[in-house]
Amino acid sequence: MNLAVIGSGGREHAICYKLKQSPKVKKIICLPGNAGTQKIAENIKEDISNFPAVYKIIKEHNIDIVIVGPEQPLVDGIVNYLNEKKVRVFGPDKFAAQLEGSKAFMKNLCKKNNIPTAKFGIFNNFEDASNFIKKNGVPIVVKADGLAAGKGVSVCSSIEEALKNTKEILDGKFKSSNKVVLEEFLNGDELSYFIVVDESSYYFFGSAQDHKRVGEKDIGPNTGGMGAYSPAPLLTSKLEKKIKKKIIEPTLNAMKNLGHSYKGFLYAGLMIKNNEPYLIEYNIRMGDPECQVLMMRLETDLLEIVDYATKNKLSDLKIKWDKKNCITIVLCAKGYPANYIKDSEIKNLSNIFIDKNNQIFHAGTYKKNDKIYSNGGRVLNITCLSENLIEARNKALAILEKINWLDGFFRKDIGWKVIKKK
Repeated sequence: MNLAVIGSGGREHAICYKLKQSPKVKKIICLPGNAGTQKIAENIKEDISNFPAVYKIIKEHNIDIVIVGPEQPLVDGIVNYLNEKKVRVFGPDKFAAQLEGSKAFMKNLCKKNNIPTAKFGIFNNFEDASNFIKKNGVPIVVKADGLAAGKGVSVCSSIEEALKNTKEILDGKFKSSNKVVLEEFLNGDELSYFIVVDESSYYFFGSAQDHKRVGEKDIGPNTGGMGAYSPAPLLTSKLEKKIKKKIIEPTLNAMKNLGHSYKGFLYAGLMIKNNEPYLIEYNIRMGDPECQVLMMRLETDLLEIVDYATKNKLSDLKIKWDKKNCITIVLCAKGYPANYIKDSEIKNLSNIFIDKNNQIFHAGTYKKNDKIYSNGGRVLNITCLSENLIEARNKALAILEKINWLDGFFRKDIGWKVIKKK
């Protein structure tokens, strides 16, 4: 089979890595890809928001299935476009993509279907939003309604900060948002819960714990993710039953009733408070960096999963996981998530030994004259599988020491909360 993976991050490199292991894969192309995908797939530079150009490439390469990595093309309707062209594509349609593309849509869906979530208000004018903030007090969570590349959410600890962030969103800080969602701050433990879905069934697709804040001990601004580990020890069978019954199944049934059955990966960002799950957000694709740890632990052929899902035959499949622990530490360009260094050479990568337990997934990288350079932002994902989390983290930190990239930084404490408890 010939496959196309759309995207250029660590998630897409991890997906290509896993697909490459399938004996059924003949060729993988990655649009636009990065220096890591270049080793295992054919990178094709193209603007992924230009659907006709993407379709042209798909036809030229006789692609059997398209796997869409990032959220933006899904929200923009790439699945609808390719389906109309009779191309098999893995991911939700434009309507279903609103689960991530519009926080207001997601919160209203929760309200109508009694899905547990934080109390909230949706506003398009500053006066009403301001009254809500003053009435509810702090801490309060301020969210841009639309996509904001992981930068549209802030937990505000003062009224002034909440008003400032709300005003910025309503004044158009993010092109995708003319509304603000304000919600109560829930104090608990975060959990990332993944499923893979076809029209009539769904399958658990792993658990993970992401670390969003830029600084150690979870301080500083939110990022796209500084690291993750899997599985999440927080997930017990009792808690999982609640998640499925109270959150996952009502959501999938609601989408079906709206005439747009959800298909693809669905990632629920949850807050667990007093052993009860609350839905914080939905992501309509694999998480990044959670995808990296899940792909290392996945034992079932990924192509088979995608193939069955696009044929509506998921119920015929058994998905198996390695019981080991996996951790990924993100190496970022200095200055991230604000103004970061670009075009810096990353040496020493060829000296790192990689195998099925230790991988380096590229994100913001490119290759020029046989050298690897940083594109800025989140650059590399050092991902290690081991018997326990401490061992996995130590292995990842040892690799980072060998890379010794002076224009980069990373968190040394990924997994700190669970490791501290042991």
